[in-house]
Amino acid sequence: MSGRGSVPDRSRVHIFDTTLRDGEQSPGISLNAQEKVEIAQQLERLGVDVIEAGFPITSPGDAESVRAIARAVEGPVICGLARTHKADIDAAWAAIKESARPRIHTFISTSDIHIEHQLQTTRDDVKGQARAAVALAKSYCDDVEFSPMDATRADPEFTAEVCAIAVAEGATVVNIPDTVGYTTPEEYRRYFERLFELVPELRGVHTSVHCHDDLGLAVANSYAGVLAGARQVECAVNGIGERAGNCSLEEIVMLLRTRTDVHGLDTGLDTRELARTSRMVSRFTGYVVQPNKAVVGRNAFAHESGIHQDGVLKERTTYEIMDARDVGLDSNSIVLGKHSGRHALRDALEQLGFKVEGNALNQAFARFKEIADKKKQITALDLEAIVSEEMRESAERYALESFEVEAGSHRAPRARVALRVPSGEEVVAEASGDGPVDAIFVAIREATGTDSELRSYSVAAVTAGEDALGEVTVTLRAHGRLASGQGVATDILEASARAYVRALSNALEGAAVREAEEVAAEAASEPATPGP
Repeated sequence: MSGRGSVPDRSRVHIFDTTLRDGEQSPGISLNAQEKVEIAQQLERLGVDVIEAGFPITSPGDAESVRAIARAVEGPVICGLARTHKADIDAAWAAIKESARPRIHTFISTSDIHIEHQLQTTRDDVKGQARAAVALAKSYCDDVEFSPMDATRADPEFTAEVCAIAVAEGATVVNIPDTVGYTTPEEYRRYFERLFELVPELRGVHTSVHCHDDLGLAVANSYAGVLAGARQVECAVNGIGERAGNCSLEEIVMLLRTRTDVHGLDTGLDTRELARTSRMVSRFTGYVVQPNKAVVGRNAFAHESGIHQDGVLKERTTYEIMDARDVGLDSNSIVLGKHSGRHALRDALEQLGFKVEGNALNQAFARFKEIADKKKQITALDLEAIVSEEMRESAERYALESFEVEAGSHRAPRARVALRVPSGEEVVAEASGDGPVDAIFVAIREATGTDSELRSYSVAAVTAGEDALGEVTVTLRAHGRLASGQGVATDILEASARAYVRALSNALEGAAVREAEEVAAEAASEPATPGP
């Protein structure tokens, strides 16, 4: 997006990705800086216009992650979120200023319910804070976005006043959030139309939508806002985010691409990267993509009905409105075998968008050889799983060294695990359980001395076939928070052990982040709010 005063391209919808900010606020997700950079680089390959990299004031770790993304990613605008506090805006600028295309995104509520109960202030104070915040942000960089939080439950006339102030102070983007997923498509469209009537200056800047999915309408509401004139959609990969989540990036993008005959709009994304982006975010966050999810779900292009199968065999378009290749779901081609060397692995990973060198390549190669000895052929999806797992391994606080399980129909399963703990020493523990997996989990708890409670456990195959990699996802509560982890192996017991250890590592990492956030919140005048 260009600066203030430019005329928006009315046929182009810009994609503002908030996976790393709003998405990471989902319960159980704890991404480290390295993982955030990897996701941001994949978002760059996907072609998103804006990456909201984080909320820098919340913790030193989040600020450093945003700073790392600003350095590593060149194409998209890199955005930092900030309340209207001077400290927030200063922190956001410090984190994004090394980006070639920085943006500060500042927000304050305009709904009376937030003004009275959360902010405990007045409408006049909100207007004053909005004016000062945008002016300060504008003094740092030309690209400034403003959001009147909870706008869809606010008085349109008052929200219009605040938006007019933001535009007058130099805001280049005005975003209208449906913060709690309350509105309906027709209401949202009328809200936009009313704002354009009350603030004609909005036609001269970029307007944006940010919708939550509490009533399952995030994509529909975002589409309604676009039809009303907004030309930026704020969304997240796989729809992750606060509570029920955000508008799903892949769904709104393919809605715009597939039905351009109706609205004449499109994005600039390389949609062939959608499936890969979805898989990466799922593996790093531990949030499994439901099989029947639109566009990127395992069953999105599967046909069970005989009538449907017959039609697709005769002509794909009889029952498919999109081509699986257009979203990158044809990447399961064979790429390597057990005799492939390090150079072949590096080339294959580069084709998939992973630049792995040095010790990271050595680790990935060792893991590749380990799996290649058990599988006849290594596919692109296998490679994605391997390299994603190695990226997580390098940052873990706990690491699985080895495990053994004894089990039978007439004896209680017993497991022995060896773990590398944060201090660097190896700890060994043994335990019995209700089954082999439970015995492993109990032994891991013994080794780490952690009181953790398993909340969910799921198994899925990365690819088809008897020698497929198994992907296990574990969600548990430990260190006072929910955390998820995934493990990949040809052996489900090994994948389960890796997933549990990874979830414990994420819980420990999340506890450290939360402690830093509490310190930052005490230093600020009020607790950090989630954002639009």
